[in-house]
Amino acid sequence: MTQVTTRRGEVAVRNLSKSFALNGQRLNVLRDLDLDIRGSEALAIVGPSGCGKTTLLRVLAGLEAPDAGEVRIDDAPVQGIGAERAIIFQEPRLLPWLTVLGNVAFGLQVRGIAAAEAEARARQYIRLVGLTEFETAYPRQLSGGMAQRVGIARALTVQPEILLLDEPLGALDAMTKLTMQEELARIWRDEGVTLVLVTHDLEEAIFLADRVLVLPKEKGATPRLIDIDLPRPRDRSEARFVEMRRRLMAEFGLH
Repeated sequence: MTQVTTRRGEVAVRNLSKSFALNGQRLNVLRDLDLDIRGSEALAIVGPSGCGKTTLLRVLAGLEAPDAGEVRIDDAPVQGIGAERAIIFQEPRLLPWLTVLGNVAFGLQVRGIAAAEAEARARQYIRLVGLTEFETAYPRQLSGGMAQRVGIARALTVQPEILLLDEPLGALDAMTKLTMQEELARIWRDEGVTLVLVTHDLEEAIFLADRVLVLPKEKGATPRLIDIDLPRPRDRSEARFVEMRRRLMAEFGLH
């Protein structure tokens, strides 16, 4: 009898600190951070520039090592990058000499999966992001939103437990961004992954997240976790959505 492994994607951050050298001095970016991320949760990380949003995401991805503390995924310590995590950056970083299908299958092929199986799985995720008709196109032939969809499909083909996104929609025009937010919400729901999103867009955070982590820039200030207790699918014009946006803006002294 085949044993089925349940994908959990639970993250525990304990006493996490990270600093960088700047002009001969240490700049503390994260200090004694504790955070629990539930499996299959959507968490958005917001805060002013320089507060440590991307640094935290890179530590979760295993691209940066903390100065102190630890990150555990499903109770196992994070030591470098791992197959249970995939990260998507603001730029999709597609390989220009490969087609959409080739780009999406690439991550599987470098892991030793046979070309036929890699392409079959790639087609599944290309279909998921709505690009079946463009699988033979090259990156230069894609719009910004389409290229980002390819990046998302490529990340999902490796079937990660945790999808980490560093402002993936920040470079898109307003209408494309709204469409992609809808797509991300659908993909998160369909795939059941744990989603951790860094964004400067407070409305995007409310639209996508179950909870929002607000990182302060002031030294010694305490990060805040805010529950987004709104039904899905979310309506940006609904009164509770608008009120939640006001609440988040107040966190930054905006009105």
